[in-house]
Order: sequence, then C-alpha cells, then structure tokens
Amino acid sequence: MTYVAKKCGIRFQPPSVILIYEDENKNRARQRIMPIRNFSKFSDCSRAAEQLKNNPRHQAYLQGVSLQQLQKLYSLLRGHLQGKSLAQSLEQIQQEETIDPEEDLNKLDDKELAKRKSIMDELFEKNRKKKDDPDFTYNVEVEFPQVERLESCGWDAESDNEF
Repeated sequence: MTYVAKKCGIRFQPPSVILIYEDENKNRARQRIMPIRNFSKFSDCSRAAEQLKNNPRHQAYLQGVSLQQLQKLYSLLRGHLQGKSLAQSLEQIQQEETIDPEEDLNKLDDKELAKRKSIMDELFEKNRKKKDDPDFTYNVEVEFPQVERLESCGWDAESDNEF
C-alpha cells in the first residue's frame, strides 16, 4: 500500500503527531494519530523524530514527511513542555534555521556546524537554477561595478622586503 502525506501537525494534549494522508488505492483521505511517549522538555528532538520515522508501525505513513518537519514538530512540543507560547517556540525555531552571515563558524562545535551546513545546503538547493527551469540561461557573465577603489595591503609588500 502506498500513502501520500497531505498534512502533518502536532497536538499538545495528549502529545501526538497527527498525519492526514491519502490512500492511493482507495483515494480516501484518512487521519493517523501517532502518540508521543517518553518525551520531556529535556529530550533531543532530532533523535525523537528519527525514532518516530523509523518506527515499523508508522514508517509506511511517514515516507512523505521529511525528517526536518518532524524535528520542527518535536521542537514545538518541547517548547510547550517548557512553558513557552506557540509564538515564542515558532520564533525560536525560525532563529535556529536562519544563518547569520556575521557568525564565526570556526567557533562552533561539530554538531552545530553540521546543522548550519545542512541549512546552507538546503537553501542552496532551493535557490539553485536547474537546466529544466524556464528562466535558466547557460554561461552567464556578470560585471560587478567597483564602487570603491581597491587598497593594496601593506603587509604584503613588507613581507617581500624582509626575506
């Protein structure tokens, strides 16, 4: 049997993931409620999302739902368990998903760096122009206007004289 996920959401009381899907064989919209057990405000959202997606009971239904969407739903639930409002939780998720261009990525630990890289890869794939796109042009050359005059670096000239 093949199922097509239409909508996926979270219910706070009792904690559960709700999936609205369509059974392709019968062309009927159905609802599946997947209870969330053993999840607290200290739980890891990515690990819980992976466990739900790989659960044999729900695996066939969750094929059309991305792991990232499940992680967001678990983050909303964790925010609710911590006493945050829905708006605060959504704002926090939005902050985690945006990348500050001024942030020094060299100072991040491996887990945070991998998270930032996956966000950048996803953004790149979303904005990338493919050959099948209607506005795709091959071999585009662009001249960038030079607003300021380039300054030569003094350290480069000094280092040549010292040797």
